[in-house]
Parts: sequence; structure tokens; C-alpha cells
Amino acid sequence: MISLLAAIAIAVLTIGGALFSLIAAIGLNRLPDLYTRMHSASKAGTVGSGLLLLAVGLHAADIATLGRAVAGIVFFILTAPISAHLLARAAHKVGYKLSSASVRDDMMS
Repeated sequence: MISLLAAIAIAVLTIGGALFSLIAAIGLNRLPDLYTRMHSASKAGTVGSGLLLLAVGLHAADIATLGRAVAGIVFFILTAPISAHLLARAAHKVGYKLSSASVRDDMMS
């Protein structure tokens, strides 16, 4: 049986992961252009997914499941920001414009 302290920690991780995922979803709907939407999805989505995976790994109370969860977290941290950067760079090269609210374009040559 799970102790009270572990149950509280798992609940906090689950709520935190859900909130970060909600923030990522709100960012996808409300931000003005592709680049800011990608930033929201990659950063907040990575943190949300990582917290949820950690909660699942702790709740399982199995070292093998926790190890897989930690491997998934590392995979998310290594791949999500890099893939978002490469997709944004490709969109910029194709000519996808920034929103009018953007202040400057550092990739403009």
C-alpha cells in the first residue's frame, strides 16, 4: 500500500503535470504565430509530460516502471526542444512570417 506521503507527492506531480499541459494547450490556441505556439508546446508540454511520467513511475512502485519513466523523461527533454527548433527553422526558411506583434527577427539576414 502507498504511504500518505507518497500519495501526496504523486498527487502534486499529477496536478502539476496537468497544469503544465493545460498551459501548453492554451498557448497553442491563444498565441499569435507558429513560432510562439511551438515554443509553448515544446517547453510547457515537455515539463507537463515529464511530471506526469514521473507520477506514473512513482505510483507503480516498481523500479522497472520508474526506470522506463525516467528514460521517457530524458527522451522528452532531449528531443522536444530540438525538434521544435528544427521545425521553426524550416518554417522560417520556407518563408512563414512572424506575427505583427513580434519585435524582431534574429534569423533575418
